[in-house]
Amino acid sequence: MAFDLLVKNGLLPDGRTVDIAIADGMIAAVEPDISADVAEVIDAGGKLVSPPFVDAHFHMDATQSYGTPRVNMSGTLLEGIALWGELKNLQSREDIVARALSYCREAIGKGVLAIRSHVDVTDKSFQTVEALLEVRDHVRDVLDLQLVAFPQDGWFRSATAEANVVRALDAGVDVVGGIPHFERTMTDGAAAVRAACELAADRGLMVDLHCDESDDPLSRHIETLASETIRCGLQGRTTGSHLTSMHSMDNYYVAKLLPLIAEARVSAIPNPLINITLQGRMDSYPKRRGMTRVPELLAAGVTVAFGQDCVRDPWYPLGSGDMLDVAHMGLHVAHMTAPDAMRTAFDMVTRTPAQIMGLDFGLEPGKRGSLVVLDAVDQIDALRLRPARLFVVSNGRVVARTNPSVTDVTVDF
Repeated sequence: MAFDLLVKNGLLPDGRTVDIAIADGMIAAVEPDISADVAEVIDAGGKLVSPPFVDAHFHMDATQSYGTPRVNMSGTLLEGIALWGELKNLQSREDIVARALSYCREAIGKGVLAIRSHVDVTDKSFQTVEALLEVRDHVRDVLDLQLVAFPQDGWFRSATAEANVVRALDAGVDVVGGIPHFERTMTDGAAAVRAACELAADRGLMVDLHCDESDDPLSRHIETLASETIRCGLQGRTTGSHLTSMHSMDNYYVAKLLPLIAEARVSAIPNPLINITLQGRMDSYPKRRGMTRVPELLAAGVTVAFGQDCVRDPWYPLGSGDMLDVAHMGLHVAHMTAPDAMRTAFDMVTRTPAQIMGLDFGLEPGKRGSLVVLDAVDQIDALRLRPARLFVVSNGRVVARTNPSVTDVTVDF
């Protein structure tokens, strides 16, 4: 059999050294010493081969806009939202497309081959949606860009939000979004959750809500999301992103909440870099860090992935699109330092977010021919070093290569 690409001498996460053959954009064989007619061969050199990195929570319409119209000096979520409210009236569609494509190139170089981006539908001009639909068309052969219809100003708080969510879905946006904790009242927030779930059920779509991104322990919209997921028959199709209020909830209530989330098969996407930066800003000491209860969610059987959320935008001044940075911070904050827990953290930026997004990524025959070769010997080594992505392969095509730098230490002890 002839193959389009053969990855030689790759070290799988389970410790096997194999060759990986790709034909017609799909993995055709994974076994030692494959011999065949091949159009292109790359040598992994005994380094780690991983499924692609996947970012299941991002805001591509705002990325790389840091400092426009000014810097978020308080570092708070609310000042970031206010700044975005100004920025979306200043930027052009061309600005959004250019910044988003620049970020996509950066992310691909880091081995990120799928992103779920929330797109603000409350922009009066609707250009944010139109711009990211254009970006999705540009990158579709290399990067899976899944878009969420996100009413940043609130489903009910913004007079046109609900209609614009529907308009965005009609235009081809993939997922129903929301931000219930930003509504004027808890009652309105619960109603927004119900409306989002009912709309998704009617259209056969997934739901991903910014849920309880707050230090308020009484912000409990995740409970409503889980309940409405069951009522609407959406089990396995809904996601609660952030869930930072769970960090501040009392243990008795969480003991009731976790089994409900698991029963509803609601996925969770904390965003470590951003959650620990934006939350706790009103505390003195002890100061809360805000990230949700990751080990407890995992122990309850909930599907949990880490997201990047922001890169150089009104909410966050840093970020590079490297999901290993995200997992590195996440395992620290969640105290996931046992070996198995660190390997789980690696999965939380590769296999698990792909599962949440419904993507057919993996390193088995029949999976998409997309993978990353890292300059590391295993997942823990990769998390420790955040090394070069030696090769990034998308659908059977090498789309990025890196020659790692070599440091020559000249001192002698």
